[in-house]
Amino acid sequence: MKPFSAVATALRVLLFACLSQALSTAESDFPPLLDATLADLRFGLDNNHFTSVDLVHAYIDRISEVNPALKAVTEINPDALLIALKRDAERRAGIDSAQQPLHGIPILLKNNIATDDEMNNTAGSYALLGAKVPHDSTIASKLRKAGAIILGKANLSQWASSREVVFHEGWSAYGGQAVGAYFPKQNPRGSSSGSAIAASLGLAWAAVGTDTGGSILMPGHANNVVGFRPTVGLTSRYLVIPYSLRQDTVGTLTRTVKDAAYLMQAMAGHDKQDNYTDAIPFDKMPDYVAACTNSGLKGKRLGVSRNTMATDIDPSANTDPEAFERALDVLRAAGAEIIDNIDLPCNIPYIGQTKEPRSKPAPGNSMDAGFAAVFSIVGADFLSNLPEKYLSLLKENPNNITSVSDLRDFTRDDPQEGFPRFDTTAWDGFLKFGLNNTDPSYWSNVTAVRELLGPLCFTGALEKYKLDAMVYPTPYSVLAAAGLGLPVVSVPLGRAPDDSPVIPSDRGNLILSAPNGPFGIAFSGAAFSEEKLFAMAYDFEQRTNVRTSIKPFISPRTELAHVVRKRCLRDPRGACGKMFK
Repeated sequence: MKPFSAVATALRVLLFACLSQALSTAESDFPPLLDATLADLRFGLDNNHFTSVDLVHAYIDRISEVNPALKAVTEINPDALLIALKRDAERRAGIDSAQQPLHGIPILLKNNIATDDEMNNTAGSYALLGAKVPHDSTIASKLRKAGAIILGKANLSQWASSREVVFHEGWSAYGGQAVGAYFPKQNPRGSSSGSAIAASLGLAWAAVGTDTGGSILMPGHANNVVGFRPTVGLTSRYLVIPYSLRQDTVGTLTRTVKDAAYLMQAMAGHDKQDNYTDAIPFDKMPDYVAACTNSGLKGKRLGVSRNTMATDIDPSANTDPEAFERALDVLRAAGAEIIDNIDLPCNIPYIGQTKEPRSKPAPGNSMDAGFAAVFSIVGADFLSNLPEKYLSLLKENPNNITSVSDLRDFTRDDPQEGFPRFDTTAWDGFLKFGLNNTDPSYWSNVTAVRELLGPLCFTGALEKYKLDAMVYPTPYSVLAAAGLGLPVVSVPLGRAPDDSPVIPSDRGNLILSAPNGPFGIAFSGAAFSEEKLFAMAYDFEQRTNVRTSIKPFISPRTELAHVVRKRCLRDPRGACGKMFK
């Protein structure tokens, strides 16, 4: 028996060596997941270099390696591997991936986008733990139909940042405090915090987020990814836990502009369950992927408002002012015309800067007036939208949460919710003011904000100067888009220099800005101008390629090669034998 054992051992060693050599030879078949694009993953799947099951295993391992520190993901879909097996079988049966580019690709959803499966839909709160929806949200349904694998749910600023006036960005009771990966204790911004962190580190191919007032744009800006906020109404919000239907929109956090286009292509479109989608002006949806060409900036007219950028809006907005000037030079070299020094009268910050809410705007065209008006609008919307558009639709509601008042009481009473350290000042204000979205003063504020941000400001400038878009450091793009429901894409622009100051956040033991902190540039356009925005952003991205030059200080270790090697050692004569011929 000993000679036989020796031979068997020798054969195993030889087999391991052969497999290792084959895997080493084929390393180029395994794209590094930190920067892998849909094209990379699609090529590998379609050419049998790896499987959807391999992808799911790799992403789950990557999540487990960094999630204890970063808390980006709240849960993994227990059905993910089963779904991946089905996608692999469909691909072997001849599915046309050209028609279904997301087929077999794992993605993450922000934990306010409902799925009718074993996962929770909590908005980061224990109040909704165990609550069940009657069926998938429209977004989840569309992604499943496109063949995507919903891998799990991403952490968020609790209730999409609606709980506190000055909110703890990236914190939820259910998910803990999410942090970014580009310097220690990095504020990930919010509210789509986990989605941005996950996209930035390759914890999935891409992530879906929501944006009410910067909730995609600011995390994209801070986490070195592309944040795409579409026009309100381009994507359905049905069974997405609402903040304000007037401002809520479902968008994307991806590593490239073209990947955002692919994901938006799958999600956009009419939905009879969301009447805002009736505003879509197209009989046939534009081809956002086809819009991504290297001539997307040629002939475009882009506006720059220096007086808006003079506002002390956010420490991360001007960490490297020269980077924005260099970006303008890139735009000019690409054939765009820059209309500089446009004086906009709406010199107001994004939601969250003013500390004290008011029931009515202060007189005059002031920062405080703009914030207070928007605060009163979203507050009235939240009081109405949450019960009517989500809570009343639940088929299981274990904690019997039927109103914002119920929600506040639960939050204050349940020790897991962290009150009073994590306060309820926003809800307190909403309930105190008592406005609803049929109140005359509500409509007065809506009209005032639209006038202030629209004809007197942003849309007025687009029309007056015949602009294709305005261009800003990303934080300056937020409020006009939020108040008017307009689209914005934020693209990585640079990193804070090594001699940058370390600036703490207002809330939580986090750092808002520090050396190596990423920042972005935003292209902001008119309603339903997404096709044009994709074209411009893609062209800019291809000319700069900033993202890959900015490295996180913490990153997962697992790569596809590791997962495939393990599988091949278990089954050397199976798929692996074919894989390396």
